Amino acid sequence: MSLWFSGSAVVPALTREWQLSPSQISWIANAVQLGFVAGTLISATLNLPDIISTRHLFAVSAFLGAIGNVVFGLYVHDPSTAILLRFLTGVCLAGVYPPGMKIMATWFRERRGMALGVLVGALTMGKATPYLVNALGSANWRNNIFFVSVLAAIGGLIVLFFVDDGPYALQRAKFDLSQIVKVFSNRGVRLASFGYFGHMWELYGMWIWIPVMIRSSLAIQHADPELAEVGSFIVIGAGAVGCVVAGLIADRVGRTLVTSWAMAISGTCCLVIGLLYGGNPVLLLIVAAIWGATVVADSAQFSSCVTELGDPQYIGTALTIQMCVGFLLTTVSIELVPKIDNWRYAFMILAPGPLFGVISMMRLRRLPEAVKIAHGKR
Repeated sequence: MSLWFSGSAVVPALTREWQLSPSQISWIANAVQLGFVAGTLISATLNLPDIISTRHLFAVSAFLGAIGNVVFGLYVHDPSTAILLRFLTGVCLAGVYPPGMKIMATWFRERRGMALGVLVGALTMGKATPYLVNALGSANWRNNIFFVSVLAAIGGLIVLFFVDDGPYALQRAKFDLSQIVKVFSNRGVRLASFGYFGHMWELYGMWIWIPVMIRSSLAIQHADPELAEVGSFIVIGAGAVGCVVAGLIADRVGRTLVTSWAMAISGTCCLVIGLLYGGNPVLLLIVAAIWGATVVADSAQFSSCVTELGDPQYIGTALTIQMCVGFLLTTVSIELVPKIDNWRYAFMILAPGPLFGVISMMRLRRLPEAVKIAHGKR
């Protein structure tokens, strides 16, 4: 998943080299989101995660994504081609993330929240990695893109040769186009998905733009530019810890409570982070790290709810549809944040997402079907 932000991480270098406009900067970020939406839509419509080998889908998608990223890094010299390749990278990553979720779910029943939390934590660390590579790697952004692509290919090899479906895997399903509708006819899955949609409204708006805000704020303080890159890695990477901790707690006290608390804290951070812009860098990074830890901590628990409430035969399709709609929403919030031309208030537009998510998860908690979540812990 280090491919995801490999383009966004090198935007400062691309801006200097290609004289990017603000619109082109947004498109380099949003192209991956739109590609992922297109990929998940195709995958869900064809039931790909449920009718073919999940690990083969994962590995092939990782390899193709790495190849597209290498082409972007080594041979592209204009923003239009870069945006196209970022879109295709997003399409490929649709064959990595949902299948990875399904594989993990086949290995766990009792501790599924923890297991998926670890998986999303790994995903989060992968997405943060390009910023660390930027800080410690080559001054030439193309070399850094190539290195990140190698990491993605290694990930595909690990799954291809060292990972199998777990003991709770079912036989491959038959193609069923009606599953797209059936997923949301399930009331429990629908509310869990609504919670996920509120979470996604906030998540990528934060992940895409918080490094830009940190760079700008630290520049006002004349801080070392490398501190902004390392700080961005820490802030986004803090989500890995948040995911694991939230998974451990959710298996014990319930998923609806953990997701609601995580969204309440991250939503509060949306409202206050801008007030620290241009101020003490240490305080800014501490609050940003709290936001980074909580903004994604709940992500795996929404997916866990879907695996527990949905049709076991079509878990892969249900997860893929949920992600398709969620990532489509992110393209809107990513565009809206920079429209507010003041970092003190820009992130406030993300706060309605977690509020909607909390309401949805509290409604889910009151449903009779919720006894299926976390073995009765809701």
